[in-house]
Amino acid sequence: MDDDNDKVMARTLVPLGKKIKLEEYQTSWKECDDLRFSGLRLTKENAEKILEKSREKLESVQELLWAEASHSLLIILQGMDAAGKDSIIEHVMSGVNPQGCEVTEFKIPSERELDHDFMWRCYNYLPERGKIGIFNRSYYEEVLVVKVHRELLDRQKLPERKNQKGLWKERYESINDIERHLVRNGTVILKFFLNESREEQKERFLARLNDPKKQWKFNPADVVEREFWDSYMKAYEDMLSATSTEESPWFIIPADQKWLSRTLVSNIITQTIESLNIHFPKPSEEAMKALEDAKRRLMKE
Repeated sequence: MDDDNDKVMARTLVPLGKKIKLEEYQTSWKECDDLRFSGLRLTKENAEKILEKSREKLESVQELLWAEASHSLLIILQGMDAAGKDSIIEHVMSGVNPQGCEVTEFKIPSERELDHDFMWRCYNYLPERGKIGIFNRSYYEEVLVVKVHRELLDRQKLPERKNQKGLWKERYESINDIERHLVRNGTVILKFFLNESREEQKERFLARLNDPKKQWKFNPADVVEREFWDSYMKAYEDMLSATSTEESPWFIIPADQKWLSRTLVSNIITQTIESLNIHFPKPSEEAMKALEDAKRRLMKE
């Protein structure tokens, strides 16, 4: 039976040119066992088997991506604290060759980074052709946390402007322009918003606080940020609506069930690379002669 990738796309893909409301997107899919992947119903019991099949596919298509070397893949993960970004990276990407994959986490910008435009610090971490790059948070923080905490703009040394509202529109436009440029030059961009409920975030925070092995992951500032939950949801709605494009779409992934978010992200990544229809490069006639010569030399030993 064919995988239900089209159904998943329909449920998660942010529509183009439409103002979205996050309240219309579920943070968990309580009933999703009508979906099938690798011949298995999408249930918690089957999730690891489906994910393992997807990892095997991803390992195979990564080799194709690397060999063909005209495309790269940029995966962007955004979400509130404890939404499962690290978990996605650990479980979905565990089968890929680490030589062809780089993970970058963007935190508070340095003074040197603040002396440049808001995209500058991300440029050097964009994946080269044949490679996969994963951004754990990204330049989108500049229209999220900076929009919620507008006092952060004071550190950015921007030219005087009277209309801050126009600033965000300009940043959306800059992001879309740069992403189109990257896509035109061979970078495939997949953007995932891990849609976590406030209640689930609370439970995950408490789990960290109560587990000595997880307490190191907890940042007291995360609780402070919860007070701005509604402002963040509004910022995410604006961002998702303005920057989901045909070239680089956003997917809203239900994140309250980690097994589900991992499975969905993994299948979207694999399907996207497979859709590129890339193949192992065929050696030129000259290269084939060199290969045959090398084979003869080895056989004579």
